[in-house]
Amino acid sequence: MRKMENKVLPLTCLDLANFDLLQSAVSLKQACMDCGFFYVINHDISEELKEEVFEQSKKFFDLPLEDKMKALRNETHRGYSPALEQNQIHGDYNKESFFMGTEGLKDDPLKAKPFYRPNIWPDSDVLPGWRMTMENYHQELLRVCKAIARILALALDLDADYFNTSEMLENPIAYMRLLHYEGGMSDSSRGIYGCGAHTDHGMMTLLATDGVMGLQICKDKDMKPQKWEYVPSIDGAYIVNLGDVLERWSNGLFKSTMHRVLANGQDRYSANSILLESKSRLSNRMSSYMPVRKQSSQISSDHMFSVSHPAIQRIPQGNESISGK
Repeated sequence: MRKMENKVLPLTCLDLANFDLLQSAVSLKQACMDCGFFYVINHDISEELKEEVFEQSKKFFDLPLEDKMKALRNETHRGYSPALEQNQIHGDYNKESFFMGTEGLKDDPLKAKPFYRPNIWPDSDVLPGWRMTMENYHQELLRVCKAIARILALALDLDADYFNTSEMLENPIAYMRLLHYEGGMSDSSRGIYGCGAHTDHGMMTLLATDGVMGLQICKDKDMKPQKWEYVPSIDGAYIVNLGDVLERWSNGLFKSTMHRVLANGQDRYSANSILLESKSRLSNRMSSYMPVRKQSSQISSDHMFSVSHPAIQRIPQGNESISGK
């Protein structure tokens, strides 16, 4: 069983610098049908900004608990969630987080909606520049998500701008969450995890980590015993996974795959952006499907291919060390 949990999964890389969007869509379609996880590269998010986000994230989580509690999450779940607060359902172990989302602009009617209400921020005297860094990064992640959405639309044999409407992603509900896993060791036999098995509820999630290994996916949740495979971080790339919303919109063609995080004794930091859709679409999504054809005229499954990032060749295999880069 342990051997099965040490496998490393090679994933497709989506290159946003590729001007041949149809070629990208062909590759992406295979990844989305297979497991719904892939990498995105050439996204134009600067490494300097990403490093600043992780540095500022660590500064916040290093604060005394009484200071962090001053930014305790509100009724819309924005703000700080302490460790062990979320372990009742999935067996999460020593995971603390900070949650923020899209805000409605001044005089914007959306501002009164629960999904667009103001964020809670740490004291600017304690963490100067923290809010600006996170807001800038959130906007950059949202930009990349919208670029990916164009290629997802093509992969579904739809117009590239299908998602770029007021009903979809023009005013999206988009969250960003900073996570800190406080060391410790996972024990699946006892139901103890860094983050227990789940699928994401949104359209897609964009993930960056500090390089410490831990993320695993299970492509077939009904397989006995379940087969869990590691998804490593690679330099210059973000990990992307599809959520339940897109699986339903695509009539089950694209996969929202179960995943979890195993703690390996090291502190681990990550930042993810969860993209949903507009509030108007969200309210009707349980009865809504996109006009996805089972057989695509342009992007037939007979002509799909995958492109693997060369950095994957450097990832340790089998029983080799998985302590991160």
